[in-house]
Amino acid sequence: MEQLKAKMVGRWRVIFDQTFLHMIYSFKGFIPVVHPSSFVHPQAAVTGNVIIGKNVYVGPGAAIRGDWGGIVIEDGCNVQENCTIHMFPGVTVLLKEGAHIGHGAVIHGATIGRNCLVGMNSVIMDNVELGDECIVGALSFIKADEKIPARSLLVGNPAKIIKQVSDEMIGWKTEGTRLYQMLPGEMKSEWVACEALTEVPVDRPEQSSLYKTWNSVKGSE
Repeated sequence: MEQLKAKMVGRWRVIFDQTFLHMIYSFKGFIPVVHPSSFVHPQAAVTGNVIIGKNVYVGPGAAIRGDWGGIVIEDGCNVQENCTIHMFPGVTVLLKEGAHIGHGAVIHGATIGRNCLVGMNSVIMDNVELGDECIVGALSFIKADEKIPARSLLVGNPAKIIKQVSDEMIGWKTEGTRLYQMLPGEMKSEWVACEALTEVPVDRPEQSSLYKTWNSVKGSE
């Protein structure tokens, strides 16, 4: 049985690798650079002048387009599902170490500071400089050319600074990002293409609760 299982896993890995081999693309001589410790989902598209550092997670559906300018994603960042990173010609987008880009967010020609959190479906526009350890709430819109001081908490459309990020809040953020920094290694060791089951097995394990929402953490203080 174990030999059959290993053979099936091997067959699906070959199919998977062959199917999604070409989701990283060179453009005008620029070939993306991805550190071996990072994980770029094969359903993400990475194009051109892109440099991805260590322990970076890039989720499925992400579009990282270094066709008109450069994109640098430093160590420990994550770019989650369906995010878009792009720019006007000649601009370099920079995600500094530990930046956390939530599901569906758009980063266009901006610099995202160290250990920032950009919430789900937020839009950060051209020439924005988001200071270190800022937190941007979900669905926020930061207008072009804004310079945001470090440790700012922003929400709204257009986004406004509503208060400073506390030590407790940035600690919560850092803990969540740490899970994403572990995820590339886990994906490399545990992620296997397979066929779906037709029913739930009786011995299906429970998943651990590794992290809580900010409201849950705040409410327990």
